[in-house]
Amino acid sequence: MTTTVAAYAVPSAKAPLERTTIERRTVGEHDVLIDIKFAGICHSDIHQAREGWGEAIFPMVPGHEIAGVVEAVGAGVTKYKVGDRVGVGCMVDSCGECEPCRSGQEQHCVKGNVQTYNAVGKDGEPTYGGYSQKVVVTEGFVVGIPEGLALDVAAPLLCAGITTYSPLKHWGAGPGKKVAVVGLGGLGHMGVKIAHALGAEVTVLSQSLRKKDDGLKLGADHYYATSDPKTFEELAGTFDVILSTVSAQVDFGAYLGLLKTGGALVNVGAPEEPISLNLFSLIGGNKVLAGSMIGGIAETQEMLDFCAEHGLGAEIELIEASQVNEAYERVLGSDVRYRFVIDAATI
Repeated sequence: MTTTVAAYAVPSAKAPLERTTIERRTVGEHDVLIDIKFAGICHSDIHQAREGWGEAIFPMVPGHEIAGVVEAVGAGVTKYKVGDRVGVGCMVDSCGECEPCRSGQEQHCVKGNVQTYNAVGKDGEPTYGGYSQKVVVTEGFVVGIPEGLALDVAAPLLCAGITTYSPLKHWGAGPGKKVAVVGLGGLGHMGVKIAHALGAEVTVLSQSLRKKDDGLKLGADHYYATSDPKTFEELAGTFDVILSTVSAQVDFGAYLGLLKTGGALVNVGAPEEPISLNLFSLIGGNKVLAGSMIGGIAETQEMLDFCAEHGLGAEIELIEASQVNEAYERVLGSDVRYRFVIDAATI
């Protein structure tokens, strides 16, 4: 039996979000019904709601940073029980058979993972995200939220947390390593917290020094303004890893110049327009320009456990669902420190 729930949806490209109702599927044998408590607002939600990344499916219920409590489980569910604190991130299914899926990298499913929203599930129906009261997800794509993390500050970890944790771990951020985080926003502030907790020496590279005090409180050792040309002279050849979290166009050649020989510039931001690059800035010094996209389910659970162990939650501004359109505009104006989270009780 399907369940009708309230949600906030984008009816058409670039239209404001509005309150509506949607149908959630019947809980199947391996499904988990989650009573959503909090949903983070990611810049990705805005890109997709406004078709910045290409044609989208409407009506769209965004939201892939979901934290809640298990309300019901299917007969075959073994990992979760009613009352458990759980989360759902950017994907809700994959083929489960290809090499990436078998190796725990469902985000790189050869057949394409099923995104939490703006996608079509295996049942042929569109997926709807976390700006809603409840969601039904197969248990393999649900993660447990440790007791040490409050649900509201845990919600953004399901995207912002794993998006920064995965590349920092992959590229060896830790003791003795110098890591720079480009941008101190929803992603960047978690990148700073996680890199610091991993033991790296952390530098924030931001357009201005406006958020310097925040950056240092979050765990940065140094903070530089990229609008000052002297920054690129002073820091040339400094970093082992640079994590770029911004969705705007940046001069990748200039940032590659800040890497040590063999260093890696890892991009997790997703600008809507293509970039250009003089390859000599990459060839000189055997440098790496890499990308990273969230993480697999097992790594997402690892990230949550790590954050709980180190007391890391997102810095949030809790809002009512009726404020979501205003929140979108404020995200675009960089007027949030550092993640809006919707109180699902207000939907």
